[in-house]
Amino acid sequence: HNGLKWTKVQTKLEANTKKLWSLNEMERTGGEPDVVGYDKKTGEYIFYDCSAESPAGRRSICYDREGLESRKEHQPTDSAIDMATAMGIELLTEEQYRELQLRQIPGKNFDTKTSSWLKTPAVIRKLGGAIFADFRYGQVFVYHNGAQSYYCGRAFRGSLRV
Repeated sequence: HNGLKWTKVQTKLEANTKKLWSLNEMERTGGEPDVVGYDKKTGEYIFYDCSAESPAGRRSICYDREGLESRKEHQPTDSAIDMATAMGIELLTEEQYRELQLRQIPGKNFDTKTSSWLKTPAVIRKLGGAIFADFRYGQVFVYHNGAQSYYCGRAFRGSLRV
């Protein structure tokens, strides 16, 4: 973590047990959270889910509560927005997702076999859609689906500011 001192990160975490709990939830559900930056304006450290594939403990979920409730048959057990809210984290935006892919370790990319729901702009959600992304053919692809859809290989990646 070039430019970051772990003792400062640790001090922030220990001073905020609620954020520490959220970080643990990210880890517990397979996200492998890691510090990706520091916001000088707010004095906050920024964590993203950095697991190679979309977190296994958050898969097979639709985008939000409205999408979940619109399914008459084969409802998933939860939604990305509800899970993130319960965990105290935010879904990555498209910009954050692209930033995560740029942080790659040589030879390692994220979501090469899975995909991740992204925070969807209100105008798209109002029309019934939601966006997700993955990494294929050396590129980040952002797609759309109905918010009620869910797949065994799709979850969400989160961010946490401490």
